[in-house]
Amino acid sequence: MQALSAEEAWLSRHFPTLSSALLDAPDRYNIAGRDSASVILGTSEGLQVRDCVWGIVPPWSKQATTRYTTVTARLDRAARSRMYRRAWEKQRCIVPITGYYKWDRSVSPPRPYFIQAVSGNPLLLAGLWECWDKDGPPLYSFSILTYANPAIPPPLVADGPVFVPPDQCKHWIEGARWLPKVFLSGLKAPQLEAYRVSNAIRDPTRDDYTLLEPAYDTQDAETTCPEVGEEEFDD
Repeated sequence: MQALSAEEAWLSRHFPTLSSALLDAPDRYNIAGRDSASVILGTSEGLQVRDCVWGIVPPWSKQATTRYTTVTARLDRAARSRMYRRAWEKQRCIVPITGYYKWDRSVSPPRPYFIQAVSGNPLLLAGLWECWDKDGPPLYSFSILTYANPAIPPPLVADGPVFVPPDQCKHWIEGARWLPKVFLSGLKAPQLEAYRVSNAIRDPTRDDYTLLEPAYDTQDAETTCPEVGEEEFDD
């Protein structure tokens, strides 16, 4: 979820040259694969904010799409993957969010939760980006890096995105080639909290703040959840 319009003070403090672009982006409460999101990436002119499609389309693809599920990339495999190798070496990015949804699959039927920082501040996710430009206007796309993350609160599986502290973002984007363990060794995970929300998040036409309202055991008992790896950070 990217609802950054209320985060002017925080964004101005940590991203003074990018805060205007991030604040101007529309609030998005239900981003699914192939939807657009605001991403911080490095260019020849420095860091920029760009709207990118969620799910990397590799530059060698014949079309501006891919049959593979690329909304996430595993941290320990991305550097060796044909899909992500070039982006890992040259095109890393940061995806700022105010929180995200994750399904508790330990119960039946599974239940969705919303995860956010206890501090209330935005979360910054490590990602990779690509630009496909074989035909027509360039298509910018991105993937979120994931790994076994103990910061994820129970009852949810301790697996999710890689969180980057604000003071490490520029280093992640512009630094030399990374080894996963070296990268993780210097990161401090944010303290997170989670609460149940309605299965209404499954409706792609719903995109408003009411999706964040707490839900209870009697709600949405019959609604199905996504398959593992589908627009979720625990593939």
